[in-house]
Amino acid sequence: MFHVALFVLYLYVVCRFVFPLPWCTRCRVLLAAVLLLTSKYHFIQQWVFGTMFSPEIPRALVVLFGGLFCVFVLLFFLTAILDVLLGVAWLVRRGRAVDEQFCTRARYIMGAVALVLSVIGVHQATQVPEVRRIELTLHDLPPTLDGFRLVQLTDLHISRLLNGSWTRQVVERTNALNPDLIVVTGDLIDGTISARCDDVKPLGELRAKHGVVTILGNHEYYFNADQWTDVLEQLGMHVLVNEHLRISVDGVGLVVAGLADLAALEYGKPGPDAAHALQDVPHYAATVLLTHRPVDTAMHAQSGIDLQLAGHTHGGMIRGFDTLMVAPLNDGFASGYYSVGDMHLYVSNGTGLWNGFPIRLGVPAEITEITLRSPDR
Repeated sequence: MFHVALFVLYLYVVCRFVFPLPWCTRCRVLLAAVLLLTSKYHFIQQWVFGTMFSPEIPRALVVLFGGLFCVFVLLFFLTAILDVLLGVAWLVRRGRAVDEQFCTRARYIMGAVALVLSVIGVHQATQVPEVRRIELTLHDLPPTLDGFRLVQLTDLHISRLLNGSWTRQVVERTNALNPDLIVVTGDLIDGTISARCDDVKPLGELRAKHGVVTILGNHEYYFNADQWTDVLEQLGMHVLVNEHLRISVDGVGLVVAGLADLAALEYGKPGPDAAHALQDVPHYAATVLLTHRPVDTAMHAQSGIDLQLAGHTHGGMIRGFDTLMVAPLNDGFASGYYSVGDMHLYVSNGTGLWNGFPIRLGVPAEITEITLRSPDR
């Protein structure tokens, strides 16, 4: 379905952007061919490498092909906007079409804008993220835990694009915060263990007073979740799959629970099970729930969860995409803070992002430092 949808977008761009250009036939056919290859970038990856999530090619080519795909996507949206404006103009002018020279100039400008925005967006997407700081008051947090600081990483998507060097810088920036706890809400990797073994090694250097806790995202399941669980455990990370742990500070406990991802069901493994993860957790305990996707929030709020942390959405990556496209696919949540009943929900923009659409425009990546506050402090 994904590849079919991209082909439909391609046909639209060719018909409404390429063919109307006042170029020779050969030039228009050449541009159409380039856009066809660009739109089928992921299909070609899947055919060559067996997966569209981890092309094992030089990083420069990943940047180039990913950037060209971003140009294609932006061209589609800009062309659609132009067509809407032309339609409105046609109605206002009572059936008189807009001058074709104006349309041609508009298409040239659109092409330049798509190219420039893609260059900027790819550059922003591949930078080491800044720290975003928030404070949240948890109803059940005892005064002893007031000021407890946890750092959320999510959607690192360690790959040929965001490689070991990038990962090491993320780790250094995270450790510099000296957090009480580090949590990772899935999608740490893109690729097999043999391909990513060196790139993930810096994760073993993450340091926090009460350790590092992680859950699995859908991308771990794409590349053998069981094997990746073993690797992450060997790196010193505590992997939670429908289970919880208790962190004790001066005899007072904080419960951290983690769920499996929905993708587990596609591989014959148990899906997310909050009831199992929270088994034997007293209702009065301060509880942080780690989920990869921002879903089932109402149910979690009714279960007595104080704070749900999620990722998966990458914040929409482009300003406006969060509301128009991403939120409707994720129970209405895309980026930042939400209140769901008595529960806090925080959806991170992601620390990294998938190499197949490497763009960020107005939606920066983040390392999230969350300070927990007690209402009785």
